[in-house]
Amino acid sequence: MATKRKIPERKCVVTGEMRPKKELIRIVRNKDGEVFVDPTGKKNGRGAYVTKTLEVIEKAEQSNILARTLNTEIESTIYEELRKLVSSES
Repeated sequence: MATKRKIPERKCVVTGEMRPKKELIRIVRNKDGEVFVDPTGKKNGRGAYVTKTLEVIEKAEQSNILARTLNTEIESTIYEELRKLVSSES
């Protein structure tokens, strides 16, 4: 009998929904305080996940939730990179 592998789920910091990790994008702040988008989801550092939709990314930017979650300033270039990632996937 084949056991079904558990799909790793993470919580979107904007919507508060638990979703499969593949439906989310990870944003990381490393120990040097640098913030970057982590498409692999494997880089070291404090991570926050957002759902891969433009609406959620817009909402994240307006509410400044990523800055609060990662406890640091978030450059607008991060949001631009997130938008590019989402539009290239859809």
